[in-house]
Amino acid sequence: MHRSRLILPALTVAALALFAQVPAGGAAPAMEWREVFNEDGSITQALTPKAPAERTRTGFKALATAEVIQIQQAEGGEDPNNAFDLVFVGDGYTAADLATYSANVESKWAELSAVEPFAEYKTHFNVWQVNVISNESGVDNDPTKGLQKDTALDMGFWCQGRDPNTERLLCVNEAKAKEYAALAPQADQVIALGNTTKYGGAGGSVATAAGSNAQAGQIAIHELGHSIGGLADEYDYPYLTYTGAEPREINVTKDPTGAKWSEYLGQPSPDGGVIAPVEGARYYKSGLYRPTSNSIMRTLGKQFNSIGRDAMIKAFKAKIPTPTPPQPPAN
Repeated sequence: MHRSRLILPALTVAALALFAQVPAGGAAPAMEWREVFNEDGSITQALTPKAPAERTRTGFKALATAEVIQIQQAEGGEDPNNAFDLVFVGDGYTAADLATYSANVESKWAELSAVEPFAEYKTHFNVWQVNVISNESGVDNDPTKGLQKDTALDMGFWCQGRDPNTERLLCVNEAKAKEYAALAPQADQVIALGNTTKYGGAGGSVATAAGSNAQAGQIAIHELGHSIGGLADEYDYPYLTYTGAEPREINVTKDPTGAKWSEYLGQPSPDGGVIAPVEGARYYKSGLYRPTSNSIMRTLGKQFNSIGRDAMIKAFKAKIPTPTPPQPPAN
């Protein structure tokens, strides 16, 4: 997830309330901003406690073991350095739940690979499924807050927060998820699926989504915009005005003329808009501009705009070799 040092006024009250619950003389918990994805497709951020580091009794991580299944092999994908490797790990799936997990992986990959530019580059992906086995089915705080499950990756709703806005925030122990993902030959991106039908997901170095919820796959698509394309969020908050330097992300600019996108200006965009600077981006209501009114970096269920799509393609091409052109048949 794209992280910002920005303190958002709309969320300050919730953050202060959390700190107020720290016992006298105790240390305030380490905090981080996390994206929260709402069922209507809107996206916000919430301040949540960081998960504590996981340790074994000896202070070292246990070596993960799990079966790895290849869902798709890329064209020329025998060499993982010549393909994009996407790795799914699951949490809250017992051995008896593996059929459900496999169906969840297949459906999420089908949804992701139907969206451009993933659809165009689908054949250049290696897709891996790591069968992480949990002792109990489900995830923490589902269906009710406070219900804890014994699972391999510690996934749960509310993300350890108390703010009701974080209910749909589905967090995972990223260190454990990456440890299991490392069992695949290579992992360029990791997606963790939770064994739940409740809508939810989260961003981070490991994107998460509810495995059995049809809407939750859009969360992973948005997050891959960050992790693969280096794209900024395009949503904003009231009252915030940007006064900093030109952002590094290609899909936001402080220039109201949109000169950053000069070759695109006035052209139709896949998300249904026309490339022209629209004020309000990367959490700021004014002072920053996005390329179109409403792409997937602003609202789930939308397409990438032209700027975002081309950034994704550029990242793919840096990883995926140029396909060998077809050769004429021999005489």
